[in-house]
Amino acid sequence: MSKGDDTRALILRQASDLASEVGISGLTLGALAERSGLSKSGLFAHFGSKEELQLATVRAVQARFVDDIVRPALAHPRGLVRLRALFDGWLHWIAHGPFAGSCPLLAAASEFDDQPGPIRTALVDGQIWQRDALIRALELAIASGELPPAFDCVQAAFELRGLLYAAHHDLRLLNDPRGIDLAQRGFERVIAARPGDQ
Repeated sequence: MSKGDDTRALILRQASDLASEVGISGLTLGALAERSGLSKSGLFAHFGSKEELQLATVRAVQARFVDDIVRPALAHPRGLVRLRALFDGWLHWIAHGPFAGSCPLLAAASEFDDQPGPIRTALVDGQIWQRDALIRALELAIASGELPPAFDCVQAAFELRGLLYAAHHDLRLLNDPRGIDLAQRGFERVIAARPGDQ
């Protein structure tokens, strides 16, 4: 990695922290210059516009999600062990994430849901990828014989994502840590559901 790449990576870590507090839409070259101590013109050399900075930050947080949650889960055997590792890693990210504030991606999903453009597209692509990762983990649990063949993976992934988002909401907005335990209990109910129950 070149010195320029190192600098850009450091800037994006600082941008991710700032976005976790002010949102992706609140992330500007000026605000980041003030936070990082770098000049606005220096930041402009790395990111030619506010939108480019915001988009690069979304992608950096998405990459961090993969590194912190998905890759460690993939080290587990296919099946429920891997699915649990993925879900628990996601809950840990919500409760003890690497940012100064809450997850920038979850906040940005609400910020940009009605704003067409490259940032929304990147967020949508990331959300679909996350959803599909859960579906695939559930399908592998069926293939390993740990879930019944008729288990509805799409419905289960929807419910698991709902549990994760509710845990984030309760912990971050309501300041209620019970959401983490409730989500873990909900996980057990989702995977215990028989096909006719879903």
